[in-house]
Amino acid sequence: MALIVQKYGGTSVGSIERIEAVAEKVIASKNQGHKVVVVVSAMSGETNRLMGLANEVQGQVAHGRELDVLLSTGEQVTIALLAMALQRRNCAAISTTGAQLNIRTDNKFNKARIQNIDAGLLHRSLDAGKVVVVAGFQGVDDEGNITTLGRGGSDTTAVAVAAAIKADECQIYTDVNGVYTTDPRVEPNARRLDSVTFEEMLEMASLGSKVLQIRAVEFAGKYDVPLRVLSTFSEGPGTLITLEDESMEDPLVSGIAFNRDEAQLTVKGVPDRPGVAAHILGPIADKNIEVDMIVQNVGSDGTTDFTFTVHRNDYERGMEVLENTVVELGGGEVGGDPHIVKLSLVGVGMRSHAGIASRMFTALAQEKINIRMISTSEIKISVVVDEKYLELGVRVLHEAFELDQEK
Repeated sequence: MALIVQKYGGTSVGSIERIEAVAEKVIASKNQGHKVVVVVSAMSGETNRLMGLANEVQGQVAHGRELDVLLSTGEQVTIALLAMALQRRNCAAISTTGAQLNIRTDNKFNKARIQNIDAGLLHRSLDAGKVVVVAGFQGVDDEGNITTLGRGGSDTTAVAVAAAIKADECQIYTDVNGVYTTDPRVEPNARRLDSVTFEEMLEMASLGSKVLQIRAVEFAGKYDVPLRVLSTFSEGPGTLITLEDESMEDPLVSGIAFNRDEAQLTVKGVPDRPGVAAHILGPIADKNIEVDMIVQNVGSDGTTDFTFTVHRNDYERGMEVLENTVVELGGGEVGGDPHIVKLSLVGVGMRSHAGIASRMFTALAQEKINIRMISTSEIKISVVVDEKYLELGVRVLHEAFELDQEK
């Protein structure tokens, strides 16, 4: 008998028919002798609908306590319907909101973080033979206010619940049947991975892979909760995400991630003196614009060029900030390009193998794909290229590192 947490996203519970299908999956796990906790999202489209209503009333910047009260109702609908579907099949079940389960969070409305979960109710219900259906994405602060965890927060709820009850596995059911070497829509030869490490999955999530929410992967790694990504709509073993196994030989590269939402900003010819980087990036940070890759080139004439990337949605605001900054610096020229993408190789095997970067650069050069920026870490190499080369770049690298072949 295993203790399992299963999480079903919005598309998995997007209609009554799909909720009925989820009930069948849950009962199949129960019939195998497992104790099961189910965490669910709101039905697909529901959170957007509620957000739209809030924007109509409060304006396009709806936020705060009342928004969390509103958004939390989406999951409340799903937990009740799924519990009903289970009960109709003679499966004992109980639905619980984040507040009922005492999922304690801080008081940062709309993007709260989980601090503690009281596992008592979960264990009592499980010991009584019930399936516990938990509302994802939500909790309660010390003053009893309803809070929500931000987009994708149901993944985090599932992992936190699994950690609290020391579950044997946390299964994340989505509309894909696992984690792939890259997006199969871009590279048809992409291969499902049997397993990846927390570290690799965290890099992939941060670099553009949308399979799992970053915070959920961080949480799972911190508390050593084995994650498995599975499909709601087809059978299969999925992909196991777990700690690095030293007994296994790590592949050089596990996957290729990419991000279309990149834009490049450049300040040319500013005085080369201490503090210039802070002077450029300080106002950018003050506008809550996140910076990704940074390159600084020092010229022989006492000036420097400073280039960095931001989210494409922040491109126009970033340009405005830089125009003001160069005036304060006493010179310089501002430029940019919103039509760039980032391609990244990820793999724990990079730690112990040389030559990965040169192999990557050679493969891209052979297709005349120019590299604009480069960033590396222990298990990642990222490059910025023109947007028009995204699909070609992914396919070229996938072939160069033989990711379509079983290792």
